[in-house]
Amino acid sequence: MAKYSEKAQDKVHKALHEEKEGTLKSGSGKKVTSKKQAIAIGLSEARKEGAKVPKKKS
Repeated sequence: MAKYSEKAQDKVHKALHEEKEGTLKSGSGKKVTSKKQAIAIGLSEARKEGAKVPKKKS
């Protein structure tokens, strides 16, 4: 199984927390209601910052 960096774990944790509070927004500006979507957003942000995250599945 792939290993995620600490930075990636922090980003996902923060995104899940924001989703639970109802403050996390998707790219289109709508409120995120799904945990899966929150995790995807957290991993995407971590990738943009250069964290060690496995590649997206296509």
